Amino acid sequence: MIKDLELKANQLREDVINMLVEAGSGHSAGPLGMADVFAALYFHILRFDPKKPDWPERDRLVLSNGHIVPIRYAAMARAGFFPVKELKTLRKFGSRLQGHPERTRLPGMETTSGPLGSGLSAACGMALALRMDGKTQRVYCVTGDGELDEGNIWEAIMFAGKYALSNLTVIVDRNNIQIDGPTEEVMPLGDLAAKWRPFGWHTVEIDGHNIQSIIDACNMAKAVENQPTVIIAHTIPGKGVDYMENDYRWHGNPPGTQDIPGDPPKNEQVAVALHELRTLGGRIRGEHE
Repeated sequence: MIKDLELKANQLREDVINMLVEAGSGHSAGPLGMADVFAALYFHILRFDPKKPDWPERDRLVLSNGHIVPIRYAAMARAGFFPVKELKTLRKFGSRLQGHPERTRLPGMETTSGPLGSGLSAACGMALALRMDGKTQRVYCVTGDGELDEGNIWEAIMFAGKYALSNLTVIVDRNNIQIDGPTEEVMPLGDLAAKWRPFGWHTVEIDGHNIQSIIDACNMAKAVENQPTVIIAHTIPGKGVDYMENDYRWHGNPPGTQDIPGDPPKNEQVAVALHELRTLGGRIRGEHE
C-alpha cells in the first residue's frame, strides 16, 4: 500500500509539471514538495465521495496556502472529482482550475484561498461547527511555513487551543523557503513545535516524504483528546526535480520560463524534470520512455 501511494505521489508530481508547462505560469516548488502529503490524504486518509462532493459525512480539507493548489487539483482529478484531461486548463480564462482555488467553481473545494494566513481561521470555524452539531468528521488544514509570518494565523492558533478543537489537524509544509528567499532569512521561524505547543496544541514533527509517517501522524491525531494537532512536515521544495530542490527561485516559477545559473537551459528544463520524475531520479526506467 505504501509503495502504491509513493508511485501515486510521483504521478501527481508529473501532473503538476505538465499543468504548469501548459499554463506557462504558476508555482513549482511547493506543489512538488507536498505531493506525498496529498497522495496520503486523498488516497488513504480523507473520507469523501467524489460522486457526492457535498456529502455531509465527508472530512473537510482546507488549503490555506492556496498557491500550491496544482497538487490538490492533480490529487482531486486522480481521485475522480473531475476528468484528468481538465488539469491542462490550469490558469486558463474561464477554467475551474484557477491559480488560487475558488470554492464555488469546483465541487469538492471547501474554501476559496488567496490571502495567506486566513485558511486556518476558516478551518477552526468548520471544526467548531461540526463539534457543536455532534458530528464526527475531521477537519484538515494545510499551511505553508512562510505563511506563518501572517499574524492572522496565530489568532487562529490561539482560538483552536482555547476551544480544544481535537477534530482539527493542521499540516505545516516546513520547506524552509518562501518567495523572497529562505524563511530563516526573511523572517526566522525557529522551533515551530516549541511555538505551537504553548498554545495548547499536540505537536508532531515528521519527514513529509515518508508516507507511513504521514499516515501514522494523522492516525495519532484522531486519538488525541481535548487538543488540536499540528503536524510539522519537513519537506524538500521541488522534490523529485534535482535542479529545483531547496531553491527558493522555483517557488513561483514553472520550468521552461527562465534561465537560472547552474540549472539546465530553459529549453531543456521540462524534459529534464519529466525524465527525473518518470525514472525516480534515474533509478528506474520509466514506463513513458
